[in-house]
Amino acid sequence: MDTQMKNFGLKVFSLVTIFMILIQNSSSTVADSSGDEQLETMVEEDENELAYSSSTHGSTDELGAMEDDPWLMVQKKGNQFVVNDQPFYVNGFNTYWLMVFAADQSTRGKVSDLFKQASLVGLTVCRTWAFNDGQWRALQKSPSVYDEEVFKALDFVVSEAKKYKIRLILSLTNNWDAYGGKAQYVKWGKAAGLNLTSDDDFFSDPTLRGYYKAHVKTVLNRVNTLTSITYKDDPTIFAWELMNEPRCTSDPSGNKLQEWIGEMAVYVKSIDPKHLVEIGLEGFYGPSTPDRVQFNPNTYAQQVGTDFVRNHQVLGVDFASVHIYADSWISQSITDAHLQFTKSWMEAHIEDAEKYLGMPVVFAEFGVSTKDPGYNVSFRNTLLSTVYQTILNSTKKGGSGSGSLLWQLFPEGTDYMDDGYAIVLSKYPSTSEIISLQSVRLSKFNSLCSWKCRWGCKKKHALETSLYHDDL
Repeated sequence: MDTQMKNFGLKVFSLVTIFMILIQNSSSTVADSSGDEQLETMVEEDENELAYSSSTHGSTDELGAMEDDPWLMVQKKGNQFVVNDQPFYVNGFNTYWLMVFAADQSTRGKVSDLFKQASLVGLTVCRTWAFNDGQWRALQKSPSVYDEEVFKALDFVVSEAKKYKIRLILSLTNNWDAYGGKAQYVKWGKAAGLNLTSDDDFFSDPTLRGYYKAHVKTVLNRVNTLTSITYKDDPTIFAWELMNEPRCTSDPSGNKLQEWIGEMAVYVKSIDPKHLVEIGLEGFYGPSTPDRVQFNPNTYAQQVGTDFVRNHQVLGVDFASVHIYADSWISQSITDAHLQFTKSWMEAHIEDAEKYLGMPVVFAEFGVSTKDPGYNVSFRNTLLSTVYQTILNSTKKGGSGSGSLLWQLFPEGTDYMDDGYAIVLSKYPSTSEIISLQSVRLSKFNSLCSWKCRWGCKKKHALETSLYHDDL
């Protein structure tokens, strides 16, 4: 028999088998656990079949290959992300410096290299900076004064991401001094004659708030010079992030930061109601939830002016963000306690996102530094597996755990930018395989649930999870 015809027959048989299982599951009660077991079996079979191969990833997903997903906005439905009314889980990465590299023709190719390598292991979301305030190769040289060439570099990042089917979370400023951030806004304010005494005045001074709003308005209304699509209309952008890791240590009560978040989230939505908005928080618990501070990595964490639950209850915020750095927050030396903390930290935030917030939560930064005493690749792989499995445990129950973004992914030849956390896929095949496998698991899980939906699923199926189906 012709090989292609044989393969086609096998595919048809597999799809018919899956369809029959799905039909059978749909008639089961929620209490019946057989659907969960069958889905587990199918996913496990896929894991065995779809061993990592950077040259073939994406072409082996038979259900997903049946039809290309339209390039539409990511939206939120209850505590899940959806695209075209189908579930969307995040397996992604951070690379903050893409705009700066794209601004120089000698390094622009690294941006394309990165997206290509990320797409080959199934990564679908990248978090990066849409700011560089008053620094070398600044996007914003002074308040509302922009370098057009650097803006064109950001245009390139957005257009190139789309080519590789990667969506972007664009952060709009920094809590830290790198790339300017709130400290640079305060410097601009002082130069304008304002009486400012702390970098935290960024959150409360009306003029500085105005500077930030002007930047937001400029970025969101930017028309991409390569695609002619306005940023606020571009589905390539997954979400806007108000700030990278906001803290306001001058006000441990959290009131100052809470007011800023409330004002800016609504302001972003007033310009762009289509895209999702997140804050950029690390996830520390604060005064509003005294029973949850036990999950913080240390006592200082509840004194930095952030409050995970309260901050995310603000109007205009669509999903929660959490970071995970046991090696910075607990101890630099590698121990099993890092893994235990990671798991409990994630589970606590997933529970709160479900119980109090009713929104997805993304673990938007996590990693371990090669500079840590006791570091080895095996530990990093175990950390990744711990994060990924905790996400999967949530997805299988229809929970709020909606994905993760590793810190950080680098292409070859950029070692001089490494902060210790960089992962170069070609150098670490075992790590690449773990990342790829998570992509396969989430993609297949999405495909199976979407397949069932297309056949008329309107009720909870026997998975204990209906994903977003209950809202249909």
